[in-house]
Amino acid sequence: MSERPVLFVHGFATSAERTWREPGWLDLVADAGRPTIAPDLLGHGTASHPHDPAAYEHLEQGLLDALPDEPVDAIGFSLGARTLLVAAAAHPERFHRLVVAGVGSNLFRDEGGETIAAAIEGPDDPEHPVAQHFRQLAHQPGNDPVALAACMRRPARPLTADDLARVTLPVLVVVGDQDFVLPVEPLVEALPDATLVTLRHVDHFGTPKSMTFIDEALAFVDARPF
Repeated sequence: MSERPVLFVHGFATSAERTWREPGWLDLVADAGRPTIAPDLLGHGTASHPHDPAAYEHLEQGLLDALPDEPVDAIGFSLGARTLLVAAAAHPERFHRLVVAGVGSNLFRDEGGETIAAAIEGPDDPEHPVAQHFRQLAHQPGNDPVALAACMRRPARPLTADDLARVTLPVLVVVGDQDFVLPVEPLVEALPDATLVTLRHVDHFGTPKSMTFIDEALAFVDARPF
């Protein structure tokens, strides 16, 4: 089994602790004898929490700065998956294999950021359940809602097929069949070497705890402890 480090990148309004340690990911990979890297993205967890959207423009650079010199395997969820893809498009040599979950055609659309930021700042709105779920996450103890709204308002353009064509390493794409990011086919088709796993009866927010996701991802990066 490889001794290559495994990088974990969490989703929006959560942290490495909540996304990866609590469901058991980090312990499983450690049991397999692989070193883990699990940073908190800017504005999240133990990272600094700037309130200026411009501070988040190059979110992926902080991720690259946390990497060792040798290529890593990497697993990302939602915002973490997008951040990984942007980083790998710019520096594919820094990665060996990628697992990206909770992303799909939403990566190609310029939408959602202001809606979620406004939901974080505003009152409950049951007519927009996805935005409201992110609002609830942003207001969990330990989170900084102002910083998270700023993160959503960061200067960022949608990804393009040309961007993803530069991600030439093997990529496992994992998505729940009830995820709001669907359809996933445009993402899979844009990646040169992609494999798709669909999680049955799983929505966006249930993805990190899916045993199928855990099993498929760790097998893909050769980090299963059994």
